[in-house]
Amino acid sequence: MPYYLFLCLFILWPAVSPAAVPPIQLATVYRQDINIDEYWVSEKLDGVRAYWDGRQLISRGGNVFNAPLWFIKDFPSVPLDGELWIARSTFAQVSGIVRRHNGDQKQWEQISFMIFDLPASLSNFSKRIKLMSRLVEQSSSPYLKIIPQKKIADNSELQALLEQVTASGGEGLMLHKGRAYYQSKRSQDLMKLKKYEDAEAVVRKHIPGKGRNSGRMGSLLVETESGILFKIGTGFSDIERDNPPEIGSTITYKYIGKTKNNVPRFASFMRIREGY
Repeated sequence: MPYYLFLCLFILWPAVSPAAVPPIQLATVYRQDINIDEYWVSEKLDGVRAYWDGRQLISRGGNVFNAPLWFIKDFPSVPLDGELWIARSTFAQVSGIVRRHNGDQKQWEQISFMIFDLPASLSNFSKRIKLMSRLVEQSSSPYLKIIPQKKIADNSELQALLEQVTASGGEGLMLHKGRAYYQSKRSQDLMKLKKYEDAEAVVRKHIPGKGRNSGRMGSLLVETESGILFKIGTGFSDIERDNPPEIGSTITYKYIGKTKNNVPRFASFMRIREGY
């Protein structure tokens, strides 16, 4: 298909300004009452979410990434949704590289922009997979890639794939309904499946440590969006305890279930959100 005809498959999409939060689709938690054969399944990459508006890469929080021109020069002119990613278990490394405004931009050579959706397309997801593949094939950029999508036969195969991915250091799986259209909101047509749940909370207080953590942060008092206050004392590296998340910042934590008072159980720190 000629490239100019390919672009006609997309609606006109306004460029996002540096201060604007991009209109992205967000996932809900996996439900077992679905027809699994209606969904495409992919690995949930532990990278930094990024939105390409046709001119620049923008974070989930609306911050423009200082990507080198050579990194983005062969990206297509249509909006793309994806993750800036290096490999499994390298979130801190990716985050450190993409947040720098000054420094060695050569480090961006390690990163790939792994796309998983086309926000401006009017096609359903099954067709968008083909369109994404074509975009990547037509681009000469070595940094633009598509996240592989596959079909799963049943829930047993899905759980086996989850075990395989997590055993290899992956975070989990994403399920996307094939006939669904892109929606700039949290959608039940897009689901995430992990061996644990995760959420965000705002840091309200640093609680001093004891024993080996004497003289530095021992735990955080955090507050959820619904106003639940609780402590998180695990998951921190020594560097993070010496330089804890700022009061008022938002963190991501993981947990396994909740108490009868709706307090997350076995909560563990994952990362500072920092606008991403």
